[in-house]
Amino acid sequence: MIKWWNDIQFANPELFVLFALIPLLILGYVLRANKQKAALSLSSFQFLPSNKADLKMWGRHLPFILVLGALSLMVVALARPQSSLSWQDVTTEGIDIMISMDISGSMLAEDLKPNRLKASKEVAMDFIGGRPNDRIGLVTFSGESFTQSPLTTDHAVLKNLFKDVKNGMIEDGTAIGMGLATAVNRLRESDAKSRVVILLTDGFNNSGSIPPLTAAEIAREFGVRVYTIGLGTNGKAPYPFQTGFGTISYQNVEVKIDEKTMKEIAQMTGGQYFRATNTRSLKAIYEEIDQLEKSKIEVTEYRRKKEEFFPFALASVLLLCIEFSLKNTLYRSIN
Repeated sequence: MIKWWNDIQFANPELFVLFALIPLLILGYVLRANKQKAALSLSSFQFLPSNKADLKMWGRHLPFILVLGALSLMVVALARPQSSLSWQDVTTEGIDIMISMDISGSMLAEDLKPNRLKASKEVAMDFIGGRPNDRIGLVTFSGESFTQSPLTTDHAVLKNLFKDVKNGMIEDGTAIGMGLATAVNRLRESDAKSRVVILLTDGFNNSGSIPPLTAAEIAREFGVRVYTIGLGTNGKAPYPFQTGFGTISYQNVEVKIDEKTMKEIAQMTGGQYFRATNTRSLKAIYEEIDQLEKSKIEVTEYRRKKEEFFPFALASVLLLCIEFSLKNTLYRSIN
């Protein structure tokens, strides 16, 4: 019992200030009791029965004591006692996935709604929410690549990082090879049987020191399967331009995707190429990944807090029930 109490933490400890009401209630009870004392003077108490009578007279305070106990327990319950948290190693089923996302300026084109970048983020976050047992990470690239998040099972943090992704975070350009190589590097030491990169881009490689096919060869050597997605409708897409007057003007820009290279990357690594012309086709690749083999992985998991208020609330209600019974039976005539 002592160990259990030592492990208890409180979510709302500020509510313990309510204990300050207890002395005020006691003071009010004492003042009221003094006013209610009988004004009968006796020269001797010898002829009055003692023992049981005295015990019952002192016992008249018991209902009030029970009320104080019930209120104290209720304050503890309102402070939300919780069992302490701990780390534990668990084995779960899943695959390791790195999402490598193009965030270059062309991703602001609005052939996917509201634009390519936002649509990609929304679909990716839905995908993450549906795979709680997978370790997932995020790489962003434009003129260079950057690891936004390494592999993690803390998907709440990962989704928050996704929300912060925007164009202009790094130098503009389209370094497809760098984006793929960085993602593969993050999977290099993974011991999962299925290791996957989802590579999303809407253009041609024009930056970076690693060619896309070289990065694909590296992925193949490490047994990483790459799913490539070409983002953009067929033909032309509306692209927003800032005018000199501070307004937005749209121009139709031709959609150019290096589909040949994207298909080669997928073929070399045992993956598949997808052309996403709308949000529905963008979701198709994630449905395909769901069919992949899953493998056992060791993860360190943070146990959630366990609410412990119920025993205190129950004890408070029981004390109030006892107080009600005593006040309306044994001590009814006295009060």
